[in-house]
This record gives sequence, C-alpha cells and structure tokens, in this order.
Amino acid sequence: MTIDPETLAVYGAKAAEYADLTGAEGANRFLAMFIAAMPPGARALDLGCGPGQSAGDMARAGIRVDATDAVPEMVAMAAAHAGVTAWQASFDEIAGDALYDGIWANFSLLHAPKSDMPRYLAALRKALAPGGLFHIGMKTGRGEKRDPIGRRYAYYTEQELRGLLSDAGLAPGTSWTGEERGLDGVIAPWIVIHADG
Repeated sequence: MTIDPETLAVYGAKAAEYADLTGAEGANRFLAMFIAAMPPGARALDLGCGPGQSAGDMARAGIRVDATDAVPEMVAMAAAHAGVTAWQASFDEIAGDALYDGIWANFSLLHAPKSDMPRYLAALRKALAPGGLFHIGMKTGRGEKRDPIGRRYAYYTEQELRGLLSDAGLAPGTSWTGEERGLDGVIAPWIVIHADG
C-alpha cells in the first residue's frame, strides 16, 4: 500500500502553491540542526521531498542529497535545485543498507497508512548508516482521516511515535512540538523527533 491517489492528485494540482507556502516559511531550525550534525562528505535522503527546498539547502551545505517524492510535479521542482538527485518513488520503494548519514522525513510519512508505518520505519532504519540521524516530522492526534482538501493523514501521539521508532531499532531523542497553518488553511499541532540510528 502506498500513498492514496487522491492525496497525490492534490499535491500534483497544488505543487506551485505548496512550494510558495513552504518557501515562505523561511529558515528551518530543524534543518539547520540536521545539516550541522552531518559529517564531512555526508549523504542524505530527503524522503517525500516536495518541491525540494530542504534538499537544495542540504546540497548547498555540501551534502550529497537523494530526494524522492511520489508526485512527479514535486520531483521536477526538486531536481531543479543544484546538487540534488531527485526521482519519483513511493515509500514502498525504500531500499538499501547503511546508505545514508541522515534521513530527512519531514512531514511526509504522515501520509502513509498506519498499518504500513512499522515496515517503512524498519526499511529506513536499514538504509541509515550506524550512528546516522533520522529526522521525522508528523502532525499529532489520533486515527486516520482526510483533511479539508482531500489529503489522507495518519495522526500519532508522541508516545505512539516514539514507540514505533524504538520498535524499528531507532533511538528517539530530543523532540519539539508546535502548531502551524498548512496547505489546507488549518492550524494543526505537530511534533518533530530526532532519532539516532
């Protein structure tokens, strides 16, 4: 099971609007921490990269960046950033062993069905080099439902998400919470967790 077609269609239709929204957010403190934690010559994966601003920032910092997204319009925008290798892929296509010093899963896995999350996290753990950094951003709450513009979401509590990360072999560490207005215009609570591989 991958991201449902309606969610992908929303992002495809609103790709430019989404790029404007995320680009207007300014400097991302979590991305700055992620970049600072990368060793010299690091390779990172931007999973569900969207328009690729984060991947572009990583590349400008000297990181070798692989960027994947299931939406072709997003992949095209991400590939336009210098130094970013972008291709279309779903979460089901996560593969590899100890490939990445860091994985940036910033508000992308929230579109994965809850039933699939354990195996996705296990695959990401396998793709992360020992001692690597895993960044995950998710909306908080409970259950699964569609938002006002038709995107399907899975919501987690902090305890639930930490448990899933631990079960996958990751070591969840510092977390941050907040709330922000999304593409649907709704202010929603979120959590970011940094976990060690």
